[in-house]
Amino acid sequence: MKYNAKAPCTVETHWQIEEVLDGDSIIISHRFSKMQKEIRLYGLDAPEIKINRKMKEDEEKSHLPAQILIQFGLQSLHFVLSVAPPKTNVTIITEQENYFDYWNRQLGYVFLPSGECLNELLLQNGYAKAANQYYCGKLAEYQTMNRHAQLNGVGIYSVVKVF
Repeated sequence: MKYNAKAPCTVETHWQIEEVLDGDSIIISHRFSKMQKEIRLYGLDAPEIKINRKMKEDEEKSHLPAQILIQFGLQSLHFVLSVAPPKTNVTIITEQENYFDYWNRQLGYVFLPSGECLNELLLQNGYAKAANQYYCGKLAEYQTMNRHAQLNGVGIYSVVKVF
């Protein structure tokens, strides 16, 4: 696990994925207490998997129809399920100054047993884009990863230039 803290962080161990909600949100449960919570991945945005308020915003920004964006959202969801299916043990790192999003979900960097960061895998493989709606200390790195995926035409970028 390689995370270079730029700000004070909280590290949480002994969690496992219960459910993958979409490409940028998961439900985790503590392996011993069974407590559950939702984690919104830092620094990125994956397409939605259903019609909602944000889908309407995404349609306007991307100039892509909802049905196409939903297909991209499902690709992102399936990518997460392929690298971090339910029951995967994870470590969550949360920046203390940026702990929750607008919807009161905990923000986090999600580390897999391999030491890889799920947030980074999504960006590197083109299944999410770097986003700054919730600040994270790795945003500049994430923007660079996103640009590389875009230039190399991987993941969703194999079909479109922006989403």
